[in-house]
Amino acid sequence: MKAARIHEFGSPDVIRIDDVPPPTPNEGEILVRVAAAGVGPWDALFRERKIAVSSPLPLILGSDLSGVVEATGPGVTKFRAGDEVYGMTNSQFLGAYAQYAVASEMMMAQKPRSLSFVEAASAPVVAVTAWQMLFDYAQAKAGQTVLIHGAGGNVGAYAVQMARNAGLEVFATASSKDLDYVRELGAATAIDYRETPFEDVVRAVDIVLDTVGGDTCVRSIGVLKPGGILVSVVSSPMPEDIAAKAGVRAVYFIVDVTTDRLNTIAELFDSKKLVPQVGTVLPLADAQVAHQMLAGAPHGRGKIVLSVAA
Repeated sequence: MKAARIHEFGSPDVIRIDDVPPPTPNEGEILVRVAAAGVGPWDALFRERKIAVSSPLPLILGSDLSGVVEATGPGVTKFRAGDEVYGMTNSQFLGAYAQYAVASEMMMAQKPRSLSFVEAASAPVVAVTAWQMLFDYAQAKAGQTVLIHGAGGNVGAYAVQMARNAGLEVFATASSKDLDYVRELGAATAIDYRETPFEDVVRAVDIVLDTVGGDTCVRSIGVLKPGGILVSVVSSPMPEDIAAKAGVRAVYFIVDVTTDRLNTIAELFDSKKLVPQVGTVLPLADAQVAHQMLAGAPHGRGKIVLSVAA
């Protein structure tokens, strides 16, 4: 099979398309004939060795995927050959940029019926991240107010939609080119982060969702009401001391993709409460190009996806 692998850490140029044997599913794993694989910023962090990996080189990059179950390993009960599935490969966030991939049964689900394979592959990590930020950690409820930083990005765009659906008033920061976009997704107030300090607009919100980090994260403590919560997926360590002094909480977490959460996301897609955020679609052979886009080369708004089956 064809797989996009790295034999050393470094720039996008280290990605090679290799011929390798298909993997074999072990206990609790399924073998997926990959139709599409999502490309996320964490893939670049693995490639650059900014995130430590326990697996030896060479590594097949990628975690988000969709496709068809080819075979099941011992003990698998949720899936059978022929099922159309989507989800994440494993807790190592590796293995999806290939024609066949093994994935943990516990991190996969039936593909949303209303989505194409490319659309489905774009969603797992970012959509589940947004869900966890809002509902697992912030415990969001109708009538509350939320400030979402980076609302034009992949996680932020899902968070805006989910918050709107849940009956929250949404404040959102984004670049000028994305302001109309985030309003269409459900933001009541969209703030150009380059032109207007969000503190000039936002006061005493219940929740801040941070996908930006740095100074933005620290400054966000000041716009939370007492008892409020800041949830970040990019800032660690968090400004917990500052938060405690202000009478609020600050939480950092790493996404936990599970079958149950994927099923919830699938229901939202199939009921048209969520719109997939697909950007540029490339063939597997162009995995290097996809990573050049992660590094700043021009690409469409939304998740970059490798179309593997094409």
